[in-house]
Amino acid sequence: MAVYIVAVDIGTQGTKGVLFDPEMNALGSAFEASRLIQSEVGTVWQEADDIYGSVIRIIKRLLEEQGVRGSEVAAVGIDSQMAGIMGIDREGEAATYYDSWLDTRCKKYVALMREYSEERIIELTGGPVTYTHGPKILWWKNEEPEGYKKTAKYVLPHAYVVGKLCGLSAEEAYFDWTHLQYSGFGDNLCKEWSDELLSAFGVSKEKMARIVSPFEVVGKITADAASLTGLAEGIPVVAGAGDTAASIFGAGLFGQDEVLDCAGTASVFCCGADSFSPDVRHKTMTMMRSPEDGGWFPLAYINGGGLCVHWFRDSFTGVPPLSYGELEEEAAKLPSGSEGLVFIPHFAGRVLPANPVLKGSFTGLDFKHSRAHLFRAVMEGIAYEYAFYLSVLKDLYPKSDFSRMTATGGGSKSDLFVSIKADVLGLSAVRSIVGDTALVGSAVIAARGAGLLSDCRGAIRKTIREEAPIHYNPERHEQYKPMIQKYLKIIDALSGI
Repeated sequence: MAVYIVAVDIGTQGTKGVLFDPEMNALGSAFEASRLIQSEVGTVWQEADDIYGSVIRIIKRLLEEQGVRGSEVAAVGIDSQMAGIMGIDREGEAATYYDSWLDTRCKKYVALMREYSEERIIELTGGPVTYTHGPKILWWKNEEPEGYKKTAKYVLPHAYVVGKLCGLSAEEAYFDWTHLQYSGFGDNLCKEWSDELLSAFGVSKEKMARIVSPFEVVGKITADAASLTGLAEGIPVVAGAGDTAASIFGAGLFGQDEVLDCAGTASVFCCGADSFSPDVRHKTMTMMRSPEDGGWFPLAYINGGGLCVHWFRDSFTGVPPLSYGELEEEAAKLPSGSEGLVFIPHFAGRVLPANPVLKGSFTGLDFKHSRAHLFRAVMEGIAYEYAFYLSVLKDLYPKSDFSRMTATGGGSKSDLFVSIKADVLGLSAVRSIVGDTALVGSAVIAARGAGLLSDCRGAIRKTIREEAPIHYNPERHEQYKPMIQKYLKIIDALSGI
């Protein structure tokens, strides 16, 4: 009897897969690093065949290493990066490379869309205009017209991979609803494409894939895909979701008064909500749909926030670099605020609110500042940005009592990093011990879509283990308040330089 679930996460830094049993216990995992192509500053893409090949190899390794027959797998769920886009031709083959969310070449078209009416775009899509699908599609149309012409449908990486695994044509291709806030052309509340926005920017509606629920079974494993992966032909594959949506869902963010810190490659800050409240005023929070219809995950993120921590360690602590533990031990001895040093983490421009010309920096350097000061300032800069996000959430949802933060992702393993965020925000923090919440989310979505599971939330709650909370220090919270304001003033001062 088929009982296992295969979940795959196509992330920025790599593709990871996990094999789950019916109780959502992770039995084994496999990982393959991504090949990010960066020919010049502001340019980041991935070859479509690299992405598809990584998924094939990951699934094959999972089955072989765990000794599971393909016929024992009941369903497959795949999630992927959210804000980038790629094109497929009529047969479902790649018509373009994957234009990464880290790529900023479309900034000209960010400005163009904002000039049209950013407020109207936010009202419809739920997301501010930044380096996401709309400007990227306009970039392809105007700067790479051959690629635009060859494209029958624009899809996300997981939809491309699922299409290849299931032999889907462009007419069968899909766009799951967790990405609508990044689409630039979607009516998020109605779950349909906006004729108004498509017409305003001259984009053909024919190029937009059908919008579906992440739980929908969109196809079955073909004979060719079965021979490559070791899966059995005919296994159902669900549409899946964006990696952040799957991660938030898998972390168990079901309440209305809780915030979540997803400390990965991108530093993501969000809450759970039951109403659509587009951020027209601040142009900061994006209204992401939950995989479950009717739920929302308002969020904002630092483009590559987590990469800033890696960058500092790998670039400035010698060869081989110091461990994070050694750096944190040094930084923990310093006072809150790093003695006036402020770090701006927007190496790729500020995404939310959109400020593409802002870059990363250290401000306030003094001869007294050491390596430890700089490292602590990196973590504090990310926390200051979160403080701004929290203020926007409180404005959008004034009746919510944001009193607790759950921390997930690689950054949550750092006691110091979590305690800095707790002190800056004035919130007690709880760390979730669920390793890969995106993969948990994708596995539950696959199991529910295939009819193997009726209670998604109950299944997710079984996977959650929490460490003892880290309570914020009221004295340090007060010390950080002027530093938050200083951080925001520096952003204003540096914009355009």
